[in-house]
Amino acid sequence: MKTILVTGRHGQVGFELQRSLAVLGKVVAVDREECDLTDAVAVRALLDRVQPDIIVNPAAHTAVDKAESEPALAQLINADAPQVLAEWARAHQALLVHYSTDYVFDGSQPGWYTEADRPNPQSVYGKTKLAGEDAIRASGCRHLIFRTSWVFGAHGGNFAKTILRLGREREELKIVADQRGAPTGAMLLADVTAQVLAQYLHRNAPADFPFGLYHLVAAGSTSWYEYAQAVVTAAQARGAVLKLSVDAIQPIPTSAYPLPAPRPANSCLSTDKLRSTFGLALPDWQQGLAHVMQLIC
Repeated sequence: MKTILVTGRHGQVGFELQRSLAVLGKVVAVDREECDLTDAVAVRALLDRVQPDIIVNPAAHTAVDKAESEPALAQLINADAPQVLAEWARAHQALLVHYSTDYVFDGSQPGWYTEADRPNPQSVYGKTKLAGEDAIRASGCRHLIFRTSWVFGAHGGNFAKTILRLGREREELKIVADQRGAPTGAMLLADVTAQVLAQYLHRNAPADFPFGLYHLVAAGSTSWYEYAQAVVTAAQARGAVLKLSVDAIQPIPTSAYPLPAPRPANSCLSTDKLRSTFGLALPDWQQGLAHVMQLIC
């Protein structure tokens, strides 16, 4: 039986991975208490003790605005820790699965970003996540890097839950309407990861497996404004009592809501490579949202 180490077990994706990966082997899920990613010595000790065949690393410093004021911490978690995991994986012929972000792009390009497009991160978060990607590739380990965007789920904090909470408290909201991306369910990320790993485990010659970088997001795209409208509409359809109506959500430009970390105006990621390589179909983002709303309303 293969041993699969999952970091960030209390996070949105880590929580779902424990479910999806259980059919593939023995899952050892850890969080900050058992695996402090800022402590390289402790991370190596954990790896030596667990001896995983597969390392799945959804853990990250994801407080995008906070990262602007604590770049050293973001570097430790988002870049240095993945390098430690990658070096161990290389030395022990393990596979490293790592998650990255749309923030590696500046968002100025029209259309859909592919894996071949040049990253140009504008925030500390984006720069440190790209550094993590680069460190993994430079290590020479077997790896899968999944770039995703706008993650949400029933477990943990996210935009959908925030809108639902504010909808119970306020009669009006102003939401940015000039940033676009694909809200992507943590469950979808976990399930696709499990399907790809199942293909990996069933290969007679793992060295021939199509390792590398893939974009993994739900199908379609929307704006934060339209996303907020969808959350309120779904909540009301399920009988949730809200002070906020859909008509009371007002669209605003990014310039009207300044934040410490720049956001990509275009976070649309093409999944053609993932779908063609692994023969997968990805559902529309609305489908994942509907499922989560059933759980949280």
